[in-house]
Amino acid sequence: MPAYAEAALAALKIGGGLFGSKKRKRARRRRAAAEAEAARLAAIQTSFRPVGVTTRFGQSNFQVDANGQLIGSAGYTLSPQFRRQQNRFAALSNRGLRQAQQAERNFAPLGQAAQGLFSLGRGYLAETPEQAAAKFMAQQQNLLAPTRERQFSQLQNSVFNTGRQGLAVGGTGMRPGGGAGLGSANPDLEAYYNTIAQQDAELATRSTQGGMDQTRFGAGLFDTGSSLIGRQYAGQVAALAPYQQYLAQMKELEGLGQQSLEMGLNLGLLRRNAQGGNALFQGGMAAAGSRYGDPSSVTADILSGLANSDTLRGLFSQPQSSGLVQSQGGGLRVPTFSTPITPQSSGYGVYNMPNYSLGGY
Repeated sequence: MPAYAEAALAALKIGGGLFGSKKRKRARRRRAAAEAEAARLAAIQTSFRPVGVTTRFGQSNFQVDANGQLIGSAGYTLSPQFRRQQNRFAALSNRGLRQAQQAERNFAPLGQAAQGLFSLGRGYLAETPEQAAAKFMAQQQNLLAPTRERQFSQLQNSVFNTGRQGLAVGGTGMRPGGGAGLGSANPDLEAYYNTIAQQDAELATRSTQGGMDQTRFGAGLFDTGSSLIGRQYAGQVAALAPYQQYLAQMKELEGLGQQSLEMGLNLGLLRRNAQGGNALFQGGMAAAGSRYGDPSSVTADILSGLANSDTLRGLFSQPQSSGLVQSQGGGLRVPTFSTPITPQSSGYGVYNMPNYSLGGY
C-alpha cells in the first residue's frame, strides 16, 4: 500500500479516537447532570414540606427552605387572648397548690383520733371471748353479791322467828341403782338457792354473749379508726383537685394552640408524593440513559470504521480488475471494479458504505 494511503488511514484512526473521547466525556457529564436533576426533583416530591396554619387559638411556625422543605425547628405560638387566660389559670393553680400543701396539717386530727381508736381496740382484743365471758360473769356476781347477802340474812331471820329453823323436808331414800337420794332441806333455803342458781345460769348465758360482743366491739374500733384514716387521705386528695383542674385548663388551652402545628404537619404529610417522586426519578434516569446512554460518537464510529475497513484499504491497493484504462496523458491507471464493494459494519452501529464505481479519466 502506498505511503500516502497508510498515512490517511492512520489519520482517520487518530481523528476518530480523539473525536470519540471528547464526545464520550461530554456525554457522561450531561448524563450525570440529568440524573442529578432527576434525583433533585424526585427528592422535592417525596420530601416533607409542612404548611403554615393560623387558627384563632394559635399559629404554627416552620423553618423551611425555598422549596418548602423543613430545615430547622418547628413550633407554634398561642394567640395573645388565650395566652392571657392561661396566665390567669396559672395564678389560680399556684393558690390551689398552696391549699394542697396545707391539707396534711388540716386533716391531721383525723389521723390522731384513728390512732386512739386503734389503741383502745387493742385493749379489747387482748382477751379471748372466753376470758371476756368469765370476766363478765365475775363482774355481774360481784354486783349481785350484796343483794344476795341481804336476802339470805332476811331469810334466816324469818325462819328463826317462825320456828322453822330446824325444819328439813324433801329427802329421798336410796335409789334403785344404789345411788344416794335427795337430801332434805329447809324449803325456804332451798327456794333461795334455786333462785340464785337460776340467776347464775342466766348470767352465764349473758356473759358468753358479752364476751363475743367485746371482741366485736374491739374490731369495730379498728374499723372506725381505719375509716378516719381513709377520710384523712381522701381529704388530702380532694384538696389537690383545684390545682389539678386549673392545670387541666392550662393544658387544654395549650392543646388548642397546638392544633395549628398538628394541622401543618398533617398537611405536610399529605403533600408528600412518594409514588410520584419515584416515578419522576425513574423516568428521569431512563430519559438520561436513553439520551446519553451511548457515550460514543457516531462520527467517531464512522471514522474508526473507515480506518479499519478492508473496503477502504482496497481503494489504495491493487485489487483484481476486469481491465485497466489508459489515460490519454499516460502514466495514471485507475482501476475499474467489476465486483461491487461490500458494506462493512462498525463496532457500535451499522454504517452502510456506498458502492463505488470508478471509471476512467
